[in-house]
Amino acid sequence: MSLPSAKTCGRASALALAVLGISSAFAHPGHPDAFGFNDGFAHPFSGIDHLLAMLAVGLWAAQNKRPALWVLPLAFPLMMVAGALLAFAGVAAPGVETGIAASVAVLGLLIAFAIRMPVWASATVVSVFALFHGYAHGSELPHGASALWYGAGFVAATALLHLLGLSIGLIAGQKMAAQAVRVGGIAIAAVGGYLLSGAL
Repeated sequence: MSLPSAKTCGRASALALAVLGISSAFAHPGHPDAFGFNDGFAHPFSGIDHLLAMLAVGLWAAQNKRPALWVLPLAFPLMMVAGALLAFAGVAAPGVETGIAASVAVLGLLIAFAIRMPVWASATVVSVFALFHGYAHGSELPHGASALWYGAGFVAATALLHLLGLSIGLIAGQKMAAQAVRVGGIAIAAVGGYLLSGAL
């Protein structure tokens, strides 16, 4: 397994710097108006941490091939719901923001180095990160909001982002452009590192 070239890393760094220009204040905004399906569906697109993590799950699933193609995109939303239920139950979970930032960094690195694992191991990695994402949203759901409809919208958007990442990964593989996916992994990992430095 070859590492990305210096030229490739340079391009990825330029892309990462452009993304890092986004204020960290937008990484995980509050949700004061999150009361229904539309709000839940829109949320993953409003925070770079969730957007990149969900895309990354699809990209990594494509790299791992079957059965990860369907196991990982299924495991993430299921465990995200479990994380939200833990928050609703009042279970304490320290380091949630750190876990979310780490999910972006780690998934990006797994993509960048094209790491393949047994499906149970990759599903475990994805599931642990999904718990953090789900817990964050469960704990921040505004009083009076519809947990069912907001959650349904959020899960639908998550599935869509997984599908988008999966499609990009499969198309890149078919067109012998897997290196481009790995460059994307480097950029995702760089953003994750930036978010992680702010969360620690």
